Amino acid sequence: MIRSGVKAALGAVGAMALCGAALAAEAPVQQTLYRHASLIDGTGGPVRPGMSVLVSGERIAAVAPDAGLAAPPGARIVDLAGKYLTPGLIDSHEHLATPPNRRTAEANMRRDLYGGVTAIRDMADDLRSVGELARESRAGEVPAPDIFYAAVMAGPSFFVDPRTHAISLGVEPGHSPWAQAIDETTDLKTAVTLAKGTSATAIKIYANLPGDLVAKIAAEAHRQGMAVWTHSAIFPATPAEVLDARPDVISHTCYMAYQVVGVPASYQARVRIDPKPFPNASGGAPNPVMAGLFARMQAQGTLLDPTLRVYAEDAKRFAANPKGKPPMCDLDLAAALTRQAFQAGVPLSTGTDGIAPASDPWPTVYEEIALLVDKAGLTPAQAIHAATEVGAKAAAQDKDMGTIAPGKLANLIVLARDPTADIANLKSLELTVKRGRAYPRANFKPPTAADLKDAP
Repeated sequence: MIRSGVKAALGAVGAMALCGAALAAEAPVQQTLYRHASLIDGTGGPVRPGMSVLVSGERIAAVAPDAGLAAPPGARIVDLAGKYLTPGLIDSHEHLATPPNRRTAEANMRRDLYGGVTAIRDMADDLRSVGELARESRAGEVPAPDIFYAAVMAGPSFFVDPRTHAISLGVEPGHSPWAQAIDETTDLKTAVTLAKGTSATAIKIYANLPGDLVAKIAAEAHRQGMAVWTHSAIFPATPAEVLDARPDVISHTCYMAYQVVGVPASYQARVRIDPKPFPNASGGAPNPVMAGLFARMQAQGTLLDPTLRVYAEDAKRFAANPKGKPPMCDLDLAAALTRQAFQAGVPLSTGTDGIAPASDPWPTVYEEIALLVDKAGLTPAQAIHAATEVGAKAAAQDKDMGTIAPGKLANLIVLARDPTADIANLKSLELTVKRGRAYPRANFKPPTAADLKDAP
C-alpha cells in the first residue's frame, strides 16, 4: 500500500488529463523533500535506510539522514517509509529514428520514462528527428527521457546499408552532417565540426575503416570536445586497433572476439564467431588474448556497452526458425566475455539496441539488466550501478546524473521492494522523477502494437 504522503503527492498528478502525446506529469514545485527512504545512491555502495533527499526545482539540493535534514518552509513532503529510492535508469544504446517515426519513438520513450528510464544514449539515427525529440523532452513537452546522441562516421563502402538510406531522406547517404562517409581524403576537422553542429555530443565510429583512420577521427573528435563511441571492431580495424584510438565507450561484446578468430574485411563480410577458442563460454579458462584486451580497457578507462539483449534476441529468432541464419554470436559466449571483462575491472553499461514489443509493459533496459545478473554474473547491486552511474559516464553526462547527490539532476525512481535483494524488484516501481517532475506509474499509458509498428 502507498503511504499517505505518497498518495497525496501522486493524487494531484493523477487528476491531470492524459490524452494522445500530451504531457501527463506534475509541474516541478519549488522544493520537495523525500523522507524516510532506503537510499541506493547509484555509486555501488550499500543500501542506506532512513535517508532524506531534498529537491529544489530540477536538481537535488541535499542528501542526508532523516534527522539531519529538516523540511524547508513551504516544501512538499513525500513519505517514502518502506520504499527504496534509486537514481533514474539509463539505456546506453537505443535507436529512436531508424527510420524516423514520431509515433513509435514517442510511445517507446513514454514506456521508458514511466518505467524509470530518465536518460537515453542514442547511437546514430536521423538526427533531424532525434534533435527535435531531444528538445521536446528537455522542455517537458512530451513524457520522455533526456536524449544524448551521436553522429555516425564510417567508410564509404558502408553506405550501401539500407539503414543509412533510411536516416538520410533527401540527402545522399554518407553526405549529411549526421552520417558521413570518411576516407583518407576527408578533412576531419571540418567533418567533426559539421557533426558537432547537429548538437550531437559524440561521434560514433561504425564500420569499414582502417585502424589509422579510426585513431585520427577519435583524436579530432576529442580535440573538439566530443565523446567517441565505437563498435568494438570496425572492420577491418581490429579490436586492438580500436583500443589504440582510446574511445570512451565501445559497443557489442562479441565483436571483440574477432581479435582471436580474425577480423573480416568489412562489416558486410561478418561471419559467425566460433566459440571453441573461448573455453570460458563452457566453464573453462578465459582466453588470454581477450584478457589482454580487457586489461587495456580497464587501464585506459574505456567502458563496455555489452548489448547482451541483442544476442538473446538472435537466439530466440534462431530457436523459432532453426533453418534460418544462425546467430553471429552465441549468448553464452557473449555473456562469458562480458563476465571476463567485468572481472577484469571494465565498467559495464546497460544498452539494449532494440525495442521490446507492445506486449511488454516495461522498458527494454530491464532485459539487459536481468541478463547482466542472470548470465554475466553481476549482483543486482552491480547491475544497478551499471544502469545508473556507469550509464551516465557512457553518455558523458556523469556530472549531472547517474547518482543521487547534491547538485545532480533530480532523476529518481521510487520502488516498493528492494532491487538489490532481487533485480526483478525493479518492477515494483511506483514513481519516476525526471528533472524534478513526477511521473507516477499509475498514469502510464502502455503502447499499442500500432504505436510500435516499426519496432523490430
